[in-house]
Amino acid sequence: MPREVVTIECTEARKEGKPPSRYQTTRNKKLQTEKVEKKKFNPFLRRHTLHREIK
Repeated sequence: MPREVVTIECTEARKEGKPPSRYQTTRNKKLQTEKVEKKKFNPFLRRHTLHREIK
């Protein structure tokens, strides 16, 4: 299977002293070799923020 499950975490929450929100998504390893970045909602900050892939 070329698809893998990845976890993405908020990049702005720790700077503001709040807990980071995390989401799980999938990506195609063969077509998308770079790390995933998406704008998702962070309920602790109550706004949409950039979430990046973590290990």
